[in-house]
Amino acid sequence: MPPAAQAAIDLSLHPRQGAAFLSPATEILYGGAAGGGKSHLMRAAAIAWCAAIAGLQVYIFRRISDDLIKNHLEGPQGLRAMLAPWADERLVEIVEGEIRFWNGSKIYLCHCKDAKDVYKYQGSEIHVLLIDELTHFLGEMYRFLRSRVRMVGLTPPPQYVGMFPRILTGSNPGNVGHHWVKASFIDGVMPMAMRQMEDAEGGMLRQYIPAKLEDNPSMAENDPTYRARLRGMGHPALVRAMEEGDWNVLLGAFFPEWSTERHVVAPFTPPKTWTVFAAFDWGSARPFSVGWYCIANGDPLPDGRIYRRGAMIKFREWYGMEEGSPNVGLRMHAELVGDGIKKRERDLEAAGIKIAYRVADPSCFREDGGPSIAERMACNFMPADNSRMAGWDQLRARLEGEDGNPMLLITANCVHTIRTLPAVQGDTVKVDDVDTDGEDHAADETRYACMSRPWVRAVPTVKPIKTLAKLTFNEFLTESEKIKPRRRRV
Repeated sequence: MPPAAQAAIDLSLHPRQGAAFLSPATEILYGGAAGGGKSHLMRAAAIAWCAAIAGLQVYIFRRISDDLIKNHLEGPQGLRAMLAPWADERLVEIVEGEIRFWNGSKIYLCHCKDAKDVYKYQGSEIHVLLIDELTHFLGEMYRFLRSRVRMVGLTPPPQYVGMFPRILTGSNPGNVGHHWVKASFIDGVMPMAMRQMEDAEGGMLRQYIPAKLEDNPSMAENDPTYRARLRGMGHPALVRAMEEGDWNVLLGAFFPEWSTERHVVAPFTPPKTWTVFAAFDWGSARPFSVGWYCIANGDPLPDGRIYRRGAMIKFREWYGMEEGSPNVGLRMHAELVGDGIKKRERDLEAAGIKIAYRVADPSCFREDGGPSIAERMACNFMPADNSRMAGWDQLRARLEGEDGNPMLLITANCVHTIRTLPAVQGDTVKVDDVDTDGEDHAADETRYACMSRPWVRAVPTVKPIKTLAKLTFNEFLTESEKIKPRRRRV
């Protein structure tokens, strides 16, 4: 703390917040449930570390600039109010989005509305990276900002050795980044456990620290009705995510019809009598997606399984993603992708299974002064129907199916479709479309497949009712007999 300071500021933390502040882990996700004290933890940590380490550069990020100002700078719990005693003594100066400390340390308030905005920070040396609401960010945005985290020529005090440079993030479940955050910090790891990540994953010491409302007694004291408002959000899944921090709930999912139990089936090779076709969504910097589908004709499989006639089953995929990096493509050129598709179809051809047709992303057929991507791939593709609203409707209708039977099934070996399709988020502006910032490539390719074979739920036939004017004479006599009044017996 500054030796000249006459006024104290309140940087007190509750035990769970203190665990994050003192943790030796250098890449931390804190939170889960709403009300766990994520924002206060970040502000208090930023101030404490800047006061203790001269020359420290702390960057606090939110996706939207207005949210950053409202949640962190202004308000009774904001940085301006927290630092007011030091500002009065001229130990701290707040200039727009920058907070300058007497010892040369700084807090920068930053935002990245669009993915390209991260490049504004390409030359930055970030000693401490704080990201509020991590699931609002795309995975590639986070990875780029993480690459800017470094500390050269700055030695922290002994109690902080090994803890810097440092990343502290906070988030609730849901939003566009739900899947990659869950996969990176939560899946397959016990809460509070620390693990040294390999270089391909940033090489930091990673930890997930769950926090719930009860871990933040200040909220319960200052706003005792907050939990009731959480429970009053309506949808049980939303309440579970916000109150319990349940990361297995997919908030804002575009396909609420999805159910792993209903839609995922054991792998199989389709019979020769079934129609087989392929669908393709191009990608280079982002993943491409190839899916092979078959249409059930009512015949049983060798193991006895029978699927409803007309059901579309995705039985194989090839997803062009860099290993361990969701939504990052392999950057393969068109000829290599085409060769890979043909190579993967040889075993089907050897088994006597013919590919009836192939549909591809219409953008593959654009000729920009030379052969199109489809020509270069030489896979005999046809342009897919790219009607987005109708396509999503077809996909959703097939997921729902009829009489309890889905008309779109995915075999368990199609891991990336199973991973990404249920995680696709709806667009907040175009409410009938998906958020294209997310990992929607397998979903797009599945949409092309569905539009290549539109499915309509069976409409029940109703026997027409004849009016009196349309009855024949004999029919009239018959109907008259039915309504003739009977004599009552006395």
